[in-house]
Amino acid sequence: MKKIFFLFFVASQFILSNTYAQKLSPYIEVGDYAEHISQATKKVSENLEAKGFEVIGVYNPGGKPNLKVVVFTRNDLQKVSLKVADRGALASALKVGLKSNANGTTISYLNPDYLFNAYLRNEFPTHESQLKIISKDVSAALSSLGSLNRPFGGSLSVKDLREYQYKMMMPYFTDPVKLRSFASFEEGVDRISSNLAKEKGNTKMVYKMIFSSEKVAVFGVGLHDKEKGESHFLPIIGEDHLAAMPYEIILQDKQATMLHGRYRIALHWPDLTMGTFMKIMSTPGDIEDMLEDLCE
Repeated sequence: MKKIFFLFFVASQFILSNTYAQKLSPYIEVGDYAEHISQATKKVSENLEAKGFEVIGVYNPGGKPNLKVVVFTRNDLQKVSLKVADRGALASALKVGLKSNANGTTISYLNPDYLFNAYLRNEFPTHESQLKIISKDVSAALSSLGSLNRPFGGSLSVKDLREYQYKMMMPYFTDPVKLRSFASFEEGVDRISSNLAKEKGNTKMVYKMIFSSEKVAVFGVGLHDKEKGESHFLPIIGEDHLAAMPYEIILQDKQATMLHGRYRIALHWPDLTMGTFMKIMSTPGDIEDMLEDLCE
């Protein structure tokens, strides 16, 4: 009996070790779709909806017509994400990036498994079976649009994703930026929605998810300021990663927060060198200022 227990223990540790060592890339390149970006966007949306997903936002990062992001979600994903109290709802919005090229449109998407492990962290294993179904359905919806289906954008182990930090002294997921505390959840939703409707600070509301019973809201924000927004920093750090956008404000009860730029940008560009990061040194603070203004 002791021998059986020992063998079971060794096997379980081996499986756990292999899981932690598994490496994930932030993006999957589906391939080139031989149609204009507008037709490609329509086809992406149709394929996602055929798998039960809901498209909740479409926009051009930096206002560039050759770039487009499609944001989508699904009820089962929302339910799982909301079970993770520490800003888990951020994982409920998935994204496809489309970029015009000479052959038509390059289609890529944010790898759901990468995002789930980073944002749901050590609670991922609890919901793994449900999340794997979602990831599989995303892949099935999009893989028919191209023949490449290639992971790209660097890679991180599952262990590193769940406790991600770009460099020593840099923030973790658990170090959010506090934007503002409101008198009530309802006031926060109204204030942020109103400012986004006015496109305050050259911003754009890409999507909004309101979970009233949980008192959680997520706002996807396009950053269209020419000197400080997406048109400034994306060309420097890499437009191929456009499915990282838009940036988010999350409101939980009365408190509005955002992921720190030195965490979120690095997470979505894990191969970013320190030299390149220094070229956008002001960007984390610029984004914080823009999102803070939306809460005023």
